[in-house]
Amino acid sequence: MVPRGDTLPAIPADGEGLGFLALSVRVTALTAQAMLLKEKVWALQRRMDSNADKASNMSEMCDAAEVEPQFTALILDGSVALRKVADASGELANAADVMQTDAQGFNDAHQGEYGGIYEATQTMGVKQPKPGFNEVK
Repeated sequence: MVPRGDTLPAIPADGEGLGFLALSVRVTALTAQAMLLKEKVWALQRRMDSNADKASNMSEMCDAAEVEPQFTALILDGSVALRKVADASGELANAADVMQTDAQGFNDAHQGEYGGIYEATQTMGVKQPKPGFNEVK
């Protein structure tokens, strides 16, 4: 999956979007989106598991009713495919969980490292240079 350019937040050329608060907002948004993705994927997994169970039961009922074996096999194949989707969505949910945890960890580390500096500069009353001003080139 490759992000589309129109969905990425714009970063102004003047570096204004690179400040402490801008980064915190972006990482918080990433954390929230990862959590939302995880919840939706877990819901998908539960639905696919349920559908796989229903298809498996239907296959057994068709077998008991002596439905043509080819049709019973197709229903059973559908059940197996649904189970694979459920398994894959579980892996995706785990990846989203890791992404959420890592983003939250980054946000906490960023706050711990630079939060005090940001607070101190805000209380000084002196306008600070834009982010990137002191960057070594």
